[in-house]
Order: sequence, then C-alpha cells, then structure tokens
Amino acid sequence: MARSSGQRLLSHDRRLGARFVAGADEAGRGSLAGPLVVAGVLLDYELLRGARVRPLAGLNDSKQVAHDDREALFNVVTACAARISVRTISVAQIDRAGLHRSNLAGLRAVLADLAPLADVCLVDGFRLGPTAPPHRALVDGDARSAAIAAASIVAKVLRDRVMRRLDSLYPRYGFMSHVGYITPAHSAAVRAFGPCELHRRSFDAACYGSFARDAA
Repeated sequence: MARSSGQRLLSHDRRLGARFVAGADEAGRGSLAGPLVVAGVLLDYELLRGARVRPLAGLNDSKQVAHDDREALFNVVTACAARISVRTISVAQIDRAGLHRSNLAGLRAVLADLAPLADVCLVDGFRLGPTAPPHRALVDGDARSAAIAAASIVAKVLRDRVMRRLDSLYPRYGFMSHVGYITPAHSAAVRAFGPCELHRRSFDAACYGSFARDAA
C-alpha cells in the first residue's frame, strides 16, 4: 500500500534521529500586496505516535493542498505541534529592508523561538547566516519534511485569512480571491485605481505603470 504524503514527510524527519524537530517556512513571498507571514513549527517525535500522529496523514506542502483541506490541516497542526511561532512582516518593512532580507530575518526569528527545545532546525531553501540557530536548509523542504510542511500550512492559512479580512477595507482589488498575488484581474484593478497601501511599492510591477513614476 502506498504511503500517504504525511507518512512520507514524517519518515524523513524521524530518520534524523531527533526528538524535537523544528521547521520554518513563509507565505506571501511572491505576492504583490500584503504582508509576508513566516511560521515555525516544533514537532515532538516522541509523542507523535499511534493515534496522535494519524491526523497528520494528509500533511503536505501547502501549495499542493486545496483551501478547505489546508484549513483542516491547520487545525491538526496546531493540535499536534509542541510549539508554534509566527512573525508577520508588514509591507512597510518589506519596502524598507527588501523582501529577501525581511524573509531571512523572519525565518531566523521563528527558529530562535523554537531552538531552545529543538534538536534539529530545518528551513525551506535558505541558509540564514551565522546569527541564526544551527539549521539545515532543504531545497523543496516543504515537500520533504513534515516540520517544514506544517510550517508552510500555518503560514499560508494565517496569511490568507489576513488578506481576506483586508478585502472589506480594499474591495476594489479582489483580495478575497487572489490574496494579493498577481492575476490578470488584480493587475487590471491596480491599473484602474492605482496601488493601495497594501501594495509593495518596492516591486517592479508592470501594472504600477505611471503610478510608480508619480510616487518617485
């Protein structure tokens, strides 16, 4: 019988031979509007056995999971995790410091929250530099490690909830559907109405057009 996605991800982390495994990932890196949300999840593999681990069978990279399933997995992860840390990085911070630098700072911060307990810290893709807790960077880590996949679910669900709430304040832009990512409808709205304060003005987006020149 084929293993579920969650079983495969959990097996990866168990092979590390550690009790406490922390994973970190972000949501909103490629978004034109809205904050970047970074999450860290600490899993206790001594406790994740039998009935406690079964709900994680459907765990997967958040990009591979439908909205309703992500919401269900969010509840599973928050119930199973030994600890969770979240950082929300504002549009102003992203425009001031730059996206990549802001992302690395968020990843360092959530791992630092978990590192006092974590035996192993895993991060999706990026080396975080010498000021971060000791960690391992895994390319496509959200598709390989249960701890990173769990962090990706937490970050994605929380960020989507924020963007959908903000839709009521900025109804012209359609944040309820695209949650800030570039789509034809989103680009058309920006061209028609100009960017709002949720748009990352440091991004070189074609839809900004004359609005970007006016701001400069």
